[in-house]
Amino acid sequence: MMVAAGAWLVAACGREPPPPPAQPAPPRPDVVLIEPVLPERPPRPELPPLFRDIEKRTFQFFWDTTNEQNGMTPDRYPSRPFASIASVGYALTAYPIGIENGWVSRTQAVDRTLLTLRFLRDIPQGPQRTGKGAYKGFYYHFLDMQQGHRYDSWVELSSVDTALMMMGVLFAQAYYDGDDPREQEIRRLADQLYRKVDWTWLQQREPLVSMGWFPESGFIVHDWMGYNEAMLLYVLALGSPTHPVSPDAWTVWTRTYDHDWGVYYGQEYLSFGPMFGHQYSHVWIDYRDIQDQYMRERGIDYFLNSRRAALAHREYAIANPMKWKDYGENVWGLTASDGPQNTRQMYRGEEREFRHYSSRGAGLRENFDDGTIAPTAAISSIVFAPEVVIPATEELHRRYGDYIYSSYGFLDSFNPSFDFDIPLKTGRLVPGRGWVASDYIGIDQGPILAMIANYRNEFVWTVMKKSPYIRTGLERAGFRGGWLTPEDEVPEPQQSDPGAAAARALGMAESRAAAAEAQTKQDQPANNRAQPPP
Repeated sequence: MMVAAGAWLVAACGREPPPPPAQPAPPRPDVVLIEPVLPERPPRPELPPLFRDIEKRTFQFFWDTTNEQNGMTPDRYPSRPFASIASVGYALTAYPIGIENGWVSRTQAVDRTLLTLRFLRDIPQGPQRTGKGAYKGFYYHFLDMQQGHRYDSWVELSSVDTALMMMGVLFAQAYYDGDDPREQEIRRLADQLYRKVDWTWLQQREPLVSMGWFPESGFIVHDWMGYNEAMLLYVLALGSPTHPVSPDAWTVWTRTYDHDWGVYYGQEYLSFGPMFGHQYSHVWIDYRDIQDQYMRERGIDYFLNSRRAALAHREYAIANPMKWKDYGENVWGLTASDGPQNTRQMYRGEEREFRHYSSRGAGLRENFDDGTIAPTAAISSIVFAPEVVIPATEELHRRYGDYIYSSYGFLDSFNPSFDFDIPLKTGRLVPGRGWVASDYIGIDQGPILAMIANYRNEFVWTVMKKSPYIRTGLERAGFRGGWLTPEDEVPEPQQSDPGAAAARALGMAESRAAAAEAQTKQDQPANNRAQPPP
């Protein structure tokens, strides 16, 4: 999760790959599809034994690398420079998966979870530049592994990383439902942490929520606008029992969606270039068959939307417009990940841009592709498109496993096209094989583990459905149908709400103008992953 000082977030703009061949768009529905009509579902092939090994190794990443004294999970390992609060959220989710699989006992997981939640509660909070780890219930993106203080002056108080952490906190609250006093304490602490987050404080341009705050310079000028991983942030902000945002935050946020709706490599969907934007919110929330107003008008749901994104990524790799090495039907997947170096080198007779840690993606916007493949992009899409993810995972292991698969599963990324003899930011060159990352990254490991669990038996989704806060947030955002609707309250067929559609149409011009103005001041952030200075 990491950017140079003065440019705290990396935009995934850079070099645009050549556009795909024009393809006819599938017909759109004239009216909203009714909620009882279920969108198509992917097939469910059996998982081969490799996936059990991936799960176990990936779980061990969180169990082994987390600080046993305070529960802080590193952003990356083995370099392990600092803790990431988002990684903490994924770790809190990983521990119950370990229980269910017999990798740790419930007692061990309760101990680790209590340790973590107590430490989060006790981290000093305040507006001071140093010696604090949180403020207004939000936490700094990166914390010192020992003290839990803000890691450095370039680290922001992060709204979306706090949201990722809170998803893990609420997951723990829902899972540990026993009468044991320690499990009762987990539930109390989780409630206390979630209730303390003042979402309205970051609404500097109400009703949207800012990306964060610096004690040195104040609120970040960019707000979370769709479509991206901030879907989970707004659900949490809408569900808050203490500092909720109003439902119009969701309406205004989704006004920008039409920027990103279109046909890309044969798929019509709401696009976001890097795959993590199609995965993070789905780790904890089952979006199958539930729809907000926007998706009701499109006749699909966010789950199917992510399926289409994964299929488009694969088709992009098959077409391989930039002619990178090894891209194909089973070698695909662009997301935010490590890369070899910020450099320009000659490749196939032309100068190409390469990056170290950066957002990479394929979509209608937020495109950047330097030949770096991240296994998490494909594997974490297992619930959406298993028929293509399973063979891709097996081929990644078969072809590259000798040097990208190790103690904690797949290393973060690799680039077969990068074989330039220059100093590297991170990773190493394998003769004849290109560049390979040297670290595992927590926010890439977490979705791998949780999504495989969801594919096996819907474990994370089922637990999270017990959270009243998640249900409240979804309902206030306008989601209906599916598991949100009691069996005796099946809704009648409905057509689109002209008022909501008009509001979105009216908001398009102002949203585009605001985005264009922000772009001229600073590259529009494409993800929440800040990188430390070089």
